[in-house]
Amino acid sequence: MKIKEVRDLSVDELKEKEKSFIEELFRLRIRFATGQLESPSIIKSVKRDVARVKTVLSERGDPR
Repeated sequence: MKIKEVRDLSVDELKEKEKSFIEELFRLRIRFATGQLESPSIIKSVKRDVARVKTVLSERGDPR
């Protein structure tokens, strides 16, 4: 996700995206541990997406 797309979302949508990205990251880590993940770089991109969402939430002053 691009930062512009993240900034266009509402606070509720951002919280939902954060939750879904964290769940996806969990599934990817399991697949990586079992050797079923083809490209570990996917984990890196999902981590960055989580960070983008958390950054925008903190900029908006949303207490988590």
